[in-house]
Parts: sequence; structure tokens; C-alpha cells
Amino acid sequence: MAPTSRPRTATGRPASGANGAANKPNKFANAGAAAGGFVGAVGGSFVPPINVTVNNNKGAARANGGRSHSQSLLPAPEFTSPAQVRNYCNTLRAAGVTLSIEVAMAAEILKGILAAVPDPEGRAFGSRIRAQKVARKMQRSADALRDAAKNAAACYSTFQQQYEEEINRVRHRARKPQQPVIDWAQQ
Repeated sequence: MAPTSRPRTATGRPASGANGAANKPNKFANAGAAAGGFVGAVGGSFVPPINVTVNNNKGAARANGGRSHSQSLLPAPEFTSPAQVRNYCNTLRAAGVTLSIEVAMAAEILKGILAAVPDPEGRAFGSRIRAQKVARKMQRSADALRDAAKNAAACYSTFQQQYEEEINRVRHRARKPQQPVIDWAQQ
């Protein structure tokens, strides 16, 4: 049985698909090849692929907080209602917990990496002691972030306690008691 050859495009690539999608030039692949060819020619060695990601969240940031907080993890500090106080405290608590976990993991990773560096004086366990001293500072940062999360939760709790009368006054005014309604059509 003789091997069959596939039809090829003008560039020498095999054509595939019934719609001729392979006949269209891929402008992104050509741009990447051009960039890789230029860098490869300059560097004379292996060039990894280049990926560019553009993330435009300007509209989402304004919709959530009223103004753009492109670098902030927290909403705008506008405390004009109890809901905004609760939202700010909950967001701060969630960010503090998440960051404390990440920083604690980073402290452990840092300690493990630095423990592998030999001690210059050749002391027994010297590299572990030095690594522990450095990682302890990062662990304290993780502890401080955890404490910030606790204090954010405590802040909202204290707010509720101190302003309970005002909150309840508005809460009762917002909900009118339900009066039983007689349905005269149902007999």
C-alpha cells in the first residue's frame, strides 16, 4: 500500500480541515516566530516562547468599590452604612487569613532552602540555625497577618455591640409587621 500525501499549502505546511482554516496565516505565531528569531539571533541560544497577557479590569474595580483600586485588596474605606463596615471588616479578615497562610508557607520554604546552604564555619547544625533565624522573621509576619484578621473580625463585633441601639432602631423601622390579609375571593 502506497503512502498517501496530504495536500500542502504555499508555505509547505499540510492543509487540514474542510473549511481551509490551515490556509489562513496565523499572525500570532508569525509574531512569536519573528520575536524568537530576533532574540535567538541576538542571544545565539535557546529562546523560550513568549506569552503576553493583558488584563483590563477597570470597569469591575469601579463597579465594586465606586472608585478604582487597582493595587488594593480592600474595598474603598467608605463607612456610611453598617453593611459597608461589615464588608470592609470581612474583606480585611479574609485577606489577612489568606495572606497569613501564604506567608507561613513561604517561611517554611525559605527555611528549607536556606538550611541547605552549608555553614561557612562548618558548625554542626549551623546552617539550620541560620535558616531558622531568618525564617523566624517571616513567620512573625505571618503571625501579624493572622492577628490582623482576628482584629478585623473583632472590630465588626465591637461595632455591633457599641452601635446596637442605632442598628436595631433602623432595622425595626425597615421591617413593618405583617398584618394578616383576608382573601375575600377564596370562599
